[in-house]
Amino acid sequence: MLIDSHVNLHAPQFDEDRDAVIARARDAGVRLMVEISDRLTTFEATHALAMAHDDIWCTVGVHPHEAKDAETLTAAELLTLAERPRVVGIGECGLDFHYDLSPRDVQARVFRRHIAAARESGLPLVVHTREADAVMAEILKAEMAEGPFRLLMHCYTSGPELAKIAAEIGAWFSVSGIATFKAAEEVRAIIRDMPADRIIVETDCPYLAPVPHRGRRNEPAYVGLVLDKLAEIRGWSREETDRRTTDAFFALFNRIPRPTD
Repeated sequence: MLIDSHVNLHAPQFDEDRDAVIARARDAGVRLMVEISDRLTTFEATHALAMAHDDIWCTVGVHPHEAKDAETLTAAELLTLAERPRVVGIGECGLDFHYDLSPRDVQARVFRRHIAAARESGLPLVVHTREADAVMAEILKAEMAEGPFRLLMHCYTSGPELAKIAAEIGAWFSVSGIATFKAAEEVRAIIRDMPADRIIVETDCPYLAPVPHRGRRNEPAYVGLVLDKLAEIRGWSREETDRRTTDAFFALFNRIPRPTD
């Protein structure tokens, strides 16, 4: 069962052919997609996509790039939006010290409010982390000590030490098209050590198109290429990889009913 665990179909890159993109995904065998919220100003568009399509679900959250515009955001506000039908996760949220588009202290505060919402709601937290390994590790360990929550290290490209810490506290990991890039051997090395029962796949479309589409707009129809690369990296058959990632997906996003056919 092909599942794309992270799509940004509300993005303007899809404004001219969004319906065709969704149709191509279905034609490619993609059964489910999770449409990711990156800011509250676009959440209505994100939620509308989930409400309009039986095979699309969504999250609610604020990307660290946008944290500067959400300094007053509370966990209670996130929880209220998370009560809507077809909302199955909190995020995308986290830390991005590469671009620093929001002040680092603001990113951390807004991230902790997302964690509080995930803990209270029981919904999985979709975590973005880039060049912030030490601070991310500190926050995750401290917050987990305050009370458990489920989390996904989305599109993981950070270092091995943070991966080890995240795995020890029970995190899931998602693999993206970056795994297919020629220069991404360090990413592939970490993928080889990820917990076998907590790996899922994503496109992060319209970004990070896998080879041979690299450099062009990404689409959920390409998630099978990510699955194939994961199979190669782990030495699994495609069937085993499909089964493992499907089981891991429904264990994480447990508000989504598993199709029986």
